[in-house]
Amino acid sequence: MTATTTTAGQVPGKRAPSASPRVRALRRFGRNRMAVAGAVVLGVVVLVTLLAPLIARHPPNAVDLDAVRQGPSWEHWFGTDTSGRDVFARTLYAGRVSLLVGLIAALAAITVGTLLGAVSGLFGGWADNVIMRAADIVMSFPTVVVILVLAGIVGPSMTVLITAIGLTQWPVAGRVVRGVTLSLRDREYIQASEAAGATPWWLIRKHIVPAALPPVTVTGTLAVAQAIMLETTASFLGLGVRPPQASWGNMLNDAQNLTLIQTMPWLWIPPGIAIVVTVLAVNFVGDGLRDAVNPAGRGGDR
Repeated sequence: MTATTTTAGQVPGKRAPSASPRVRALRRFGRNRMAVAGAVVLGVVVLVTLLAPLIARHPPNAVDLDAVRQGPSWEHWFGTDTSGRDVFARTLYAGRVSLLVGLIAALAAITVGTLLGAVSGLFGGWADNVIMRAADIVMSFPTVVVILVLAGIVGPSMTVLITAIGLTQWPVAGRVVRGVTLSLRDREYIQASEAAGATPWWLIRKHIVPAALPPVTVTGTLAVAQAIMLETTASFLGLGVRPPQASWGNMLNDAQNLTLIQTMPWLWIPPGIAIVVTVLAVNFVGDGLRDAVNPAGRGGDR
């Protein structure tokens, strides 16, 4: 006698195979409306900045002396600055710089933090003490101060920004990876691998990094938003991206005069809105990833 099937095509008494952790995480992320909205907005921002040469009607550094300090018009959608440069074009091209600095700096911080956190958790002993004390020291220094020191030594540049952010933001990822490593170090398969002659670097590459990837991805996403804000702050203070190359930070620097703020709001509103929208979108995506990877704080997997 053959078994009857249900309407879903399943044999009665048998449970359907459960979805993989990755699929469940994607489903939880998809149910988070703010995270999905943030991902859509962030995708639009990235796409618009990448297509800047096709969208902008003027080069970002082209000077038009006949259109100095003009308000928004059909020719210059966001108006022009004090040098006659198109604000719309500069806002688009500035997004490239700010996003690039944020992405590379966050990637550098995550890479250094993952390596040092894995070494700290796996080796323990003096290595753990040295790395964790170094993390405490690094976290005690404000990133802007480090940027100020490096800029004073070698001069302001994008490289200085990325280096300073990477050197000061790695402890966050390092602590996360160290915690994951400590939870894995006494597992049977790790001990079996060590007994079979596996090197620590093989364990880090094959077991620790894959296990730490979900929380590190969340940390990295939030680090991008932090790096964008740091780049904006440093460039606004004249310590980051140098003119004539545009970034959202130095565009705000051009409009820091009180008279310009009152009489030419089109100089600071576009980059200001771009910063707020981008950082909020990245944070919403990071929050969604955090809840998708670790749903315990939201009542488990529903």
